[in-house]
Amino acid sequence: MTKAANLPFLDLASTAFSTRGPEVVAARDAHWCARTPFGLAVLRHREVGQLLRDRRLRQGSYAWPEKTGLQGSFAEFWKRSVISQEGETHRQLRALALPALAPEFVTALTPRFDEIAEDLASGLCNATPVEFMEQFSIPFAGQAIAILLGMAPGEWREISHDASDLGLAMGVDCKRHEDRLNAACDRLMALADRLIAKARKGVDQDSFIARLVRQFEGMGDLSEQALRDMVVISIFGGVDTTRSQLGFAMVLFAEHQDQWRLMRRDPGLIPIALEEVIRAWPTTTWSTREATCDFEFNGQRIPAGETLHLLVHASARDPAVTGQPGFDITAKRHIHFGFGGGAHTCLGQLVARTDMAAAMRALSRQIESFEIAEPPVFLPDSGNTSPVSLMLRCHPGDPEGRAS
Repeated sequence: MTKAANLPFLDLASTAFSTRGPEVVAARDAHWCARTPFGLAVLRHREVGQLLRDRRLRQGSYAWPEKTGLQGSFAEFWKRSVISQEGETHRQLRALALPALAPEFVTALTPRFDEIAEDLASGLCNATPVEFMEQFSIPFAGQAIAILLGMAPGEWREISHDASDLGLAMGVDCKRHEDRLNAACDRLMALADRLIAKARKGVDQDSFIARLVRQFEGMGDLSEQALRDMVVISIFGGVDTTRSQLGFAMVLFAEHQDQWRLMRRDPGLIPIALEEVIRAWPTTTWSTREATCDFEFNGQRIPAGETLHLLVHASARDPAVTGQPGFDITAKRHIHFGFGGGAHTCLGQLVARTDMAAAMRALSRQIESFEIAEPPVFLPDSGNTSPVSLMLRCHPGDPEGRAS
């Protein structure tokens, strides 16, 4: 059995730490896990996959506010939300949410997602560099979630920036954003109240909110707060993932223009390309679990209460399963864990895949080639990360939008 003292150490608490850094590669080569200031980091694909589904572990990020010192309305919301629940309560909440996000409902939104994406992409190809996050990624994610919520696309600003602010809670420097987090959470709760009331009055009968409200009807053992929390967590996840992941996609394709040309020639590659983007540079770089009992795993003693950070980024680049680790949208890969796994697999992953595919269809149709015009700025490359600023110079394609 390997003692904790003999394990590699990774400083997850440092804002300079990167889940793509050489220290992670060295630690993964040395052992399947490493010590960190927050518990153990799990680094290899096989072990991450097994532990995501291990019933001796519970979802661990419920304790993130306590570990980072966060207090106030966001911390209380986070501890109540479906992400932090276990057992029957968690099962019941997922059982209510999943039918509201049924595949036939989500895929029916595709034409509207396409329309938004085409409109935004048309403004990117001009003589001067454009800030991609502000001019495409943020408004696209905001308008897509507005449609899901039964709001007019033009109302996206009301929710987009607040949802993005909540993403700061998942960073290792979240404590310094506490006031901003709480204010954004309060505004989104108020929005949830308005949307729920609109659905109950029959003004909205078709949106995700209306479907969710119908699911919650008659569930007397679930509080009104649980419904409000479900709305807010859906807004948070829906905006933050799409906004960030599209930015990373453009950075990766800027670095691999041959892959962009492949995707333009064959739009059928877009779904596979998105999985490769998430594998190569996920916005959620780790999932967290907590041991509910003492047990031994792969030669390592895991005491009850131990926190395990499952580094989905490191596991997706594990040479034991990736073969060639580069960015290749035609390669056959093992499953990545960018949407988690097990009982806590992301509820909104179909929405994310659907709206991001619409975005990539429009971008690859209208942009023949592009390059990064200025060095990008990123949030710390750990926890939940994202491009903050991404200046691109885009060149228009042929009238049909595809390379010859």
